[in-house]
Amino acid sequence: MYPFYNYRVSNWEAVLSFLYHSLYAEEMVCAMSSELFHIPETKDLKGNNEMHSHLVPASYHRITAVGSSQRLTNGEQRQSIIDTLIACIINAETQDKKVREGLDTMAENAPTEYKSFMETIIIWQEQAEAYLNETKEALQSMGISVPSESEQYSSRGWS
Repeated sequence: MYPFYNYRVSNWEAVLSFLYHSLYAEEMVCAMSSELFHIPETKDLKGNNEMHSHLVPASYHRITAVGSSQRLTNGEQRQSIIDTLIACIINAETQDKKVREGLDTMAENAPTEYKSFMETIIIWQEQAEAYLNETKEALQSMGISVPSESEQYSSRGWS
């Protein structure tokens, strides 16, 4: 039997759809939080620089996961693509925790008139995280093990 038969008949489109939704929400977080650098009252908002130091790699990992998922949806079937997808999901989750901390700091320090704006950014971040979690659940329903972020990835796989 072909070694990737289960993956071939699985629904990669669902995985790709969840990742696209997560990436869209991430785009909104990026656009809105970056805008704060260009508003005089929030240009030096405490937590924004620190948050962006994690938002950038979180975005990179989401983009790479989407690309990997697109390749699988298009019929490529190498295990290395699946390993890349999983590693990027775990890495995005890890960065998301620090993004959330930065957003919380920003929300605490935002001028009153920007509190609701900050809440909207946080809601978008929650959506990005929720869709990433849906992605993991979809993979697990396909029989693909997704380790927790605390498990280490080595050059030979998850350990």
